[in-house]
Amino acid sequence: MKLVQFGAGNIGRSFIAQIFSINGWEVVFVDIDKRIIDELSKRGEYIVEVKDKNPERIYVRNVRGVYAGDIDRVADEISEADLVATAVGKTALPNIMKPIAAGLIKRWKRQPSKPLDIIICENIKNGAAYFKESLKKYLPDDYPFEELVGLVETSIGKMVPIMSESERKKDPLLVYAEAYNTLIVDAKGFKGGVPDIPQIDAKENMKAWVERKLYIHNLGHAVLAYVSFAFKKGYEYVWEAADDDEVNRATRNAMWESGEALIKKYPEEFNRENIEEHIEDLLERFRNKALGDTLYRVGRDLYRKLSPDDRLVGAVRLCGEERVFPAHIILGISSAFFFRAKDENGNMYYRDEEFFKDLEVKGLKKMIEEVCGIHEEGLILLIEDIYRRTNRGISLREMLGEIKHFG
Repeated sequence: MKLVQFGAGNIGRSFIAQIFSINGWEVVFVDIDKRIIDELSKRGEYIVEVKDKNPERIYVRNVRGVYAGDIDRVADEISEADLVATAVGKTALPNIMKPIAAGLIKRWKRQPSKPLDIIICENIKNGAAYFKESLKKYLPDDYPFEELVGLVETSIGKMVPIMSESERKKDPLLVYAEAYNTLIVDAKGFKGGVPDIPQIDAKENMKAWVERKLYIHNLGHAVLAYVSFAFKKGYEYVWEAADDDEVNRATRNAMWESGEALIKKYPEEFNRENIEEHIEDLLERFRNKALGDTLYRVGRDLYRKLSPDDRLVGAVRLCGEERVFPAHIILGISSAFFFRAKDENGNMYYRDEEFFKDLEVKGLKKMIEEVCGIHEEGLILLIEDIYRRTNRGISLREMLGEIKHFG
């Protein structure tokens, strides 16, 4: 069995390729990084270092690489593949549509009735619709898309920290990751059947699980980072903040606000038992010191993470729809306006530098309206009130004591 994996980055190497390789599949990477591609083809293997209480080295074997610019070779690989997966990132997605389409056309000529499923491991909404629209631009009008192409959306819960420049220089193929290895996929997206891979967990109601990832996992990371910075805890790593009782309490409560809303919205999928299990598992994973994950990584890019449909404001909307008051999520939003984390070189993320310049010029209320898309006067006043109290030096313990009376 052969998987063609677009993207030889962190998720591609540490997660997707790993779970297929250890189950006996050949993995062919497609990437624009010639150094990575050449090394993969030269060695035929690489190492994933699992950063956990029980660390281990996983040798991912039976791999090779094809340069993304060689469209004919890429198309050949796709024409003979059993599955395709992508993990290239949102900005690079337009660049892979033409070679995938070329592969689909060549496959159609060679195997006219054999479908091909594409697993979409990208952080985008409505990924299947995006792929369908984008691929059709390069396919002939008579190509039987509905019969031959399965588009499978996913929920990626694996945490892969940023590696330092010095670590990357030691071995360009080495990648760090946590032990978690479950890939949640949309069962309805497959045309050729769900692969027999134990780490793949196929779900019938994918929308519910995508929202669980965004509004509990991603939200938890953001609240952890923002509250920690707003209340001057002085932490650099995720595990430090997760070990702080007060930051942990604020984060858990925010995750539970989303959890309560998700239980109401999707009672056939979620209940208090499985949401509690998920939240406690995440909080334990956040405490993984060996992972070395930074607050900078999980909190950076404020324009995106405070946008109307993202982890925080989207969760507030969800809670509003399900009549759950999101006091601790609102605390997270307010705290984000204090987030000035820096990378290993002492630099803020460039977009966050722009964010704080805009905050200084426009003021808090305007930023809440323009960036968050929040226009409800009561919500704005609450965010402003928490911001003022935080700025005056209220302790997190005091804030958590008062916040339970909000709403």
